[in-house]
Amino acid sequence: MEFGIAHWCVLFASLLPVVCAGIAKFGMFGMSRHAGGYDNADPRAWLSRQTDWRARANAAQANSFEALPFFIGAVVIAWQLGADTVLVDRLAVAFVLLRGVYIGLYVANLATLRTLVWTAALLVNIAILFAG
Repeated sequence: MEFGIAHWCVLFASLLPVVCAGIAKFGMFGMSRHAGGYDNADPRAWLSRQTDWRARANAAQANSFEALPFFIGAVVIAWQLGADTVLVDRLAVAFVLLRGVYIGLYVANLATLRTLVWTAALLVNIAILFAG
């Protein structure tokens, strides 16, 4: 098996938490720590003090980390069980796209729609698991 679409999706899903962290920190690098700017000396404490969309981006980061092991495991198990590569590829793309939409909805504070997209991504992940 060569490096395919689902492999790329694992990489992209693994980078989603980094994207969320970047969103949370956006625009704060030029400000001094004392003025509320990003504090690289104590980033977790700085993030814990954030509110509104920055706090939601940080929460989306945590949720992206939480979703990652199941996604990677589902892809590996599907291949181990001989799943159709095209099906796994399509489902993996759907998962990553849904997770991207989920992050946008989380940051935008659209909670109900966010939950629906989260559920859809979970169902896609279960479909990947049982694709084999």
